[in-house]
Amino acid sequence: MRNNTKKLTLTSILVAMNVVLSNLIYIPIGPIKAFPMQHFTNVLCAVLVGPWYGLAQAFISSLIRNIFHTGSLFAFPGSMIGVLLSAILFHRFKAIKYAAIGEWIGTGFIGSFCTIPIMLMMNINLNGFMPIFYAFIASSLAGSLIAYFLLKLLDRRNLLRRMG
Repeated sequence: MRNNTKKLTLTSILVAMNVVLSNLIYIPIGPIKAFPMQHFTNVLCAVLVGPWYGLAQAFISSLIRNIFHTGSLFAFPGSMIGVLLSAILFHRFKAIKYAAIGEWIGTGFIGSFCTIPIMLMMNINLNGFMPIFYAFIASSLAGSLIAYFLLKLLDRRNLLRRMG
């Protein structure tokens, strides 16, 4: 029970951190806003709390940003697929680099293609897909790298074991 409470508390802190940081650092590109801090938070969640809490964090963060009109519907598929693949790869291989790679592939590639139905629902011309694709790639790479370096630093100082 204590471990679940700890994970829930950490997930809540990461949601709050994500929402605040995403309002400070974002890149507007057409109908989307690229949030490198979402990807940063996703990799942290993958390593610290696992796939299900990470998935909850991505959904809740995206929902809050949409409620406050600081995000877009494109946040849901990218962030949720990214954190899930990130956590699965991290827990499979037990290496931080796979968490970062999972986020980049999950959001940058898979998640960006999952935005096509949203584009169609919003009557956005699919010719606008390539800028969205590149934005997802760049944003997820930037956030994943920041998280990777932070987690490696924490790991070198044996702080990750204390958190787990």
